[in-house]
Amino acid sequence: MKLEGMKLDSAGLQVLSHQECMRLLATAPIGRIVFTDRALPAVQPVNFHLEGEDIVIRTTAGSKLAAATRRTVVAFEIDDFDPAQRTGWSVTAVGHARAVDDPAEAARLAGLPLTPWAPGERDHFIVIAAEQVSGRRIGGG
Repeated sequence: MKLEGMKLDSAGLQVLSHQECMRLLATAPIGRIVFTDRALPAVQPVNFHLEGEDIVIRTTAGSKLAAATRRTVVAFEIDDFDPAQRTGWSVTAVGHARAVDDPAEAARLAGLPLTPWAPGERDHFIVIAAEQVSGRRIGGG
C-alpha cells in the first residue's frame, strides 16, 4: 500500500476524508447506533439509509431506541473488515437524533429504500444529523 500523500493518525491508520466517509456510509446496510439507556451506554445494530448527510432509521414508536434518542446526541458506526487480509475500515458519525413527528416528512421517509430486517411494524423514524464524521482505514481495504 502506498502511504505517500495519505494522512495517518498516531496509530498509523489512514485518516479518511469527509467525502470518503460519506461514500462508505452510503454503502453499508447495517450500522450500530450508540445511545444512552438509563444513564448507561448502549449499542444497537440497525439497518439505515443515508439521505444526504442524515442517517435515517426506521423503528417502532414505543421502542427503547425511539425513547432514548429523542433530541439527544448519539454516535453511529459502520465498518467492514477482512481478518485474513488484515484490512478494513471504520466510519463514525456523531450528531443530534430527532424523532420525525411531521406526518408529511414521515410519509416521504417511508418511500426511502429502507426496509427493516426486524419483524413487526416499523412506522417511526429517527433522523441523525451527521455533524461530526471521521473514519480510518487499515491495510489496502
